[in-house]
Amino acid sequence: MEIYHQYIKLRKQFGRWPKFTDEGSEMLADIRPNEDHGREYIPRNPVTTVTQCVPEMSEHEANTNAVILVNKAMSHVEGGWPKDVDYTEAEHTIRYRKKVEKDEDYIKTVVQLGVSVEDLIKQNNAVDIYQEYFTNVTTDHTSEAPHVKTVTVFKDPNSIKRSASYVNWHPDGAVPKVVIAYSILQFQQQPAGMPLSSYIWDVNNPNTPEYEMVPTSQICCAKFNLKDNNLVGAGQYNGQMAYFDVRKGNGPVEATPIDFSHRDPVYDFAWLQSKTGTECMTVSTDGMIFWWDIRKLAECVESMPLKEKNSENMVGGVVLEYDTNAGPTNFMVGTEQGQIFSCNRKAKNPVDRVKYVLSGHHGPIYGLRRNPFNSKYFLSIGDWTARVWVEDTTVKTPILTTKYHPTYLTGGTWSPSRPGVFFTIKMDGALDVWDLYYKHNEPTLTVQVSDLPLTAFAVQESGSTVAVGTADGCTSVLHLSAGLSEAAPSEKSAISAMLEREQTREKNLEKAIKEAKVKARKEMARKDEVTDRVTEEQLRALEDEFFKSTGSSMQTLAGGGSSAVDVGAE
Repeated sequence: MEIYHQYIKLRKQFGRWPKFTDEGSEMLADIRPNEDHGREYIPRNPVTTVTQCVPEMSEHEANTNAVILVNKAMSHVEGGWPKDVDYTEAEHTIRYRKKVEKDEDYIKTVVQLGVSVEDLIKQNNAVDIYQEYFTNVTTDHTSEAPHVKTVTVFKDPNSIKRSASYVNWHPDGAVPKVVIAYSILQFQQQPAGMPLSSYIWDVNNPNTPEYEMVPTSQICCAKFNLKDNNLVGAGQYNGQMAYFDVRKGNGPVEATPIDFSHRDPVYDFAWLQSKTGTECMTVSTDGMIFWWDIRKLAECVESMPLKEKNSENMVGGVVLEYDTNAGPTNFMVGTEQGQIFSCNRKAKNPVDRVKYVLSGHHGPIYGLRRNPFNSKYFLSIGDWTARVWVEDTTVKTPILTTKYHPTYLTGGTWSPSRPGVFFTIKMDGALDVWDLYYKHNEPTLTVQVSDLPLTAFAVQESGSTVAVGTADGCTSVLHLSAGLSEAAPSEKSAISAMLEREQTREKNLEKAIKEAKVKARKEMARKDEVTDRVTEEQLRALEDEFFKSTGSSMQTLAGGGSSAVDVGAE
């Protein structure tokens, strides 16, 4: 059935603007359905279709200069002279050089080499559009007020809300991904039907997680592998250490046997520096430190009890600090009792693995991190304060201590881009940014992230983005202002000088206290010695002097109490 409509326009009206008017509808055709086709219709099940979802790409070819490699040998003597020329004789070398310069092949070779060298010079003189030419030029941010901006918020997709117990950024700062471990760590406070999953999120897509980790027990801590970023190591609530591969499903690839694992939850975890990148260590409140190799998790590579020298009492570890700048075998552990253990895995004697122990906090340590610019100084966070220590056996006290806050501190770390900036999070939901380059007595910036306690904190390698986890499972990604993330030209030297000065001050104070104790001890010994030197004659002379001053005598006192009264009356 064909339908035609004819539109007629006069020749003189060509080129004029059309004039439209409203008219009523007009029926041009009425096409009725064919009932026979409906009866012949048969549904097909299943239906297999093919669609092309790959974007169209254009093919481009370019011819490049082929590089031909040729192996050549030469005689390594002075100038590469031939055998018939004695290079030790000046006349022979001058004569041969003049002969070669007159050769036509020599002139052609020089001309050919000149062309290739000219091409290389032109390439070096070309402008590289990816090169940063003004990296040494720094902008002054002193007049800018410090501030933060919320980039996005990751929410726990499950109905039963759990706290974000651990946050770790992707090792590559250019990849905006973060792994968040969700768990309820209170003893026997896990509700029925509580999900166990933790997730990897992409900052560019905060609505749905990019990868879901489904463990056998809830995850307490999780970190990306430093060499293979597709691997994620996790410490579980039941004491097992497991690792996941984002290319191999949602379950763990392998986990440690429950019989050889920790007896308490794995509270912290660290990948070690190794050729394979498969070695790691875990710490738990059961007082043990285990070293593992994910290629063979049937048993631990090594273990170490966490206890002081000449003591049999083990203490529980809460936080682990491992920094290759301080040595591949050195590590530190923060404990439940507020102590800091500085250890060396490869000590000659197993008893000497614990180098020293520092005590200063009144409760568990929730943050322990070395300064990225000077590994000798490290930060500890616990109870109501944050303290800066120095790795020096002569100094047993912190060189810097923040004021006592009204609420507990729950975490924090140093800034990786500024030597004098560190962060602390608190139970009242506030984030404090401390800038030692400007002031020590109070934080430079306080941000109220949430009304609930903050439970986890991590800063990206660039130093401009931080992630803060809360007790309801929300994780806020904050972007710091340039003044808090970009270092001043002389900041590193100024902070180093300030920390050195505080270290010297603590040494002088400890020295003065020791000298005062020694002086007091000597004074006490001198007094005892003077008391012991009094002879019987000196004692008798002192008694006679006393009786003369009181108007009595030894015989009167020996005669009885009444005589003594009479003497007094006279």
